Amino acid sequence: MRIFILALEGVFDTGLTGPLDIFSSANSLSRALQGSPPGFEVSVVGVRRKVRSSQGLTIPVVDAASGPAPDWVIVPALKTVTPETLLPALARPDVRQAVDRIAEWHAAGSRIAAACVGTYLLAETGLLNGRKATSTWSLAPLFRQRYPGVHLDETQMLVPTDTGVTAGSAMGHLDLALWLVRQASPQLAGLVSRFLLADQRASQAPYIIPNFLAQADPVVLRFERWCREHLSEGFTLQGAASALATSPRSLQRRCQAILGKSPLAYFQDMRVERARALVRERRLSLDAIATEVGYVDAATLRTLLRQRLGRGVRELRAELR
Repeated sequence: MRIFILALEGVFDTGLTGPLDIFSSANSLSRALQGSPPGFEVSVVGVRRKVRSSQGLTIPVVDAASGPAPDWVIVPALKTVTPETLLPALARPDVRQAVDRIAEWHAAGSRIAAACVGTYLLAETGLLNGRKATSTWSLAPLFRQRYPGVHLDETQMLVPTDTGVTAGSAMGHLDLALWLVRQASPQLAGLVSRFLLADQRASQAPYIIPNFLAQADPVVLRFERWCREHLSEGFTLQGAASALATSPRSLQRRCQAILGKSPLAYFQDMRVERARALVRERRLSLDAIATEVGYVDAATLRTLLRQRLGRGVRELRAELR
């Protein structure tokens, strides 16, 4: 498998080195344990002669325009964690040139893999329009506003499509690289995962902070604050809208546009987040926690935590030991 990793100025260091370590380990383990020749030919390419990482390290790159198109192109994230830094980065001349190059590679038969903020570069090409994708959960509101034609699901860690695959936040680069190894050899991917202690995760949902997402919009932020004050009560869309001096339709529309979900679904997310915090504090019984966040009993809460977070009460408490 021939792979290009596209390195741009300010690339997230782990976003570059993580996949490089995964593929290097896969080649070494394939040779040492399976007696097979290396299966991954990886090149770091760029659109400028010199590239520095976000930590200021100089990265040797190959001209992105040289040679035939690879099987896969990986687009790592730029180290931009807020809309205020991401939007100017997307307008940089080298980034615009890279977006054009990604489209050219795809037209020549390459499949495109992007993780975290790297998914924005892929979305800029238009290749994700009408397709499902994931991205860094913390910038999901901006992604929805900028690329309304993309079906974003930031709860997913990996979303494969006919164009390639997108992955979630930051360390999702490792999940992405392991996924690519798995396409060549599930057995080899298992070996790499065990040797590097790098499990491939199915979901970003346990990592999402609902109240952080609400800050992207003033109406949604007011709704988030109202939710926190009424978690133990029953929810009605009319009641929430009236308390915020807005219409149910307007609240529904803003939540869908910013959060990609209904007000009720977000209210439930807030309940789960609060329940998780209380479970970890260990001060209250599970029945008391269920009452605190508006559920009938502990059994209902146990089921909901397992469904939403993929973890039970014991696992949540064990995380803090």
